[in-house]
Parts: sequence; structure tokens; C-alpha cells
Amino acid sequence: MKNSIAILGYGSLIWDLDDLAPKVRGPWYMAAGPDLPLEFSRVSPKRRQSLVVVIDTAAGDACPTHVIESIRETVTDAAHDLAARERTDLAHIGWVDVAAGTAFSNREGIADRVHEWCVAQGMRGAVWTDLDGNFETATGASFTIARGIAYLKTLEGDSLAAALEYINGAPIETDTPLRRALNADPWWRAHTG
Repeated sequence: MKNSIAILGYGSLIWDLDDLAPKVRGPWYMAAGPDLPLEFSRVSPKRRQSLVVVIDTAAGDACPTHVIESIRETVTDAAHDLAARERTDLAHIGWVDVAAGTAFSNREGIADRVHEWCVAQGMRGAVWTDLDGNFETATGASFTIARGIAYLKTLEGDSLAAALEYINGAPIETDTPLRRALNADPWWRAHTG
């Protein structure tokens, strides 16, 4: 994979490449990417209002990310591919282009961390999903573990099923504070058992 463009994943991208599938080569290299602060602090309309994992520098813990190789020759093309898969615009895709010396992230320090990883691994660049944790916008209260669990307990039917599938389906390395709390919560265990 050296001298290629990495796509970093940490959530549903791992098991659901969707229309990105023809634009990658090889397998996922699990826990091979840079450690980034992750948390399930985004309410996702795509996932029936489930909580999904995002880079969250305030609430997240450092977790390994996973790497798959883009078939693209430019970081811009790889970023467009990922944006199409995420059904978002380029403002929500982080990227590093080592040769050009340029990078972008919505979160301070993340592009620098990914750049260091790219240089250490001999990668030309990397792209990743850079959506905001929107918990406060969606619920009216800032994200905490207790509020995250309370929010999940309000979900029913397909929404609860989507939350169970998504959180339990995330890679084991996505070991966030909320996920650890859920694994100890009798209500969550009763629904996943």
C-alpha cells in the first residue's frame, strides 16, 4: 500500500462500502491507521436517528482507525469518492495530500495527526469522513455518556434496531467511552443478548 492514497474508516464504512466498493483495492487493514478521538455522538438520519461514530475531539477517546487503499491517483478524486459514499459534500471529508503539503479537517489537530501517519507509512495521502458530532443540535443538550444512553433508550422499533446494529457492528477497536458504558448497561445487554 505504500505510495498510495488511504481511505480511513472507523464505523459503517468497514462493513458497508456501498458505492465506494469499486473505487478501492484490497482488504481493510484493521487497526493500521492513525489513532483518532472517536465517539458515538452523531444522530444520523441515514441510520434512523441512531447514534453513529464520528471524530470527536471533546468527548472521544483515541481509537485505532482502519485503512483501505483507494484506486485513485489524486487525493481530490479519492475525497470525491468518499463524499459520494457518505452522501455529503467535500466540506465533510478530511484529507491530507503529502506531496502538495496541503490538508483539511473540521477538527483542530486531526489533519496534522493524519499527515504524520501518512509520512511514517509512506502514503501519498489520506481521506476520511469528517462529519460533526451533532448531538446537541439534534437533542438540545450537549453530549455526555449519560445523555447518550438516555437518548438511545428513547429509540423504538426500527430506530432501536438500527442503533443496536450500528453500535454493535462497529469494529471492536472503536472502543469509545459510550460503547464501554453500554457494554456495562443492563438495558443495552438485554437488547443485544
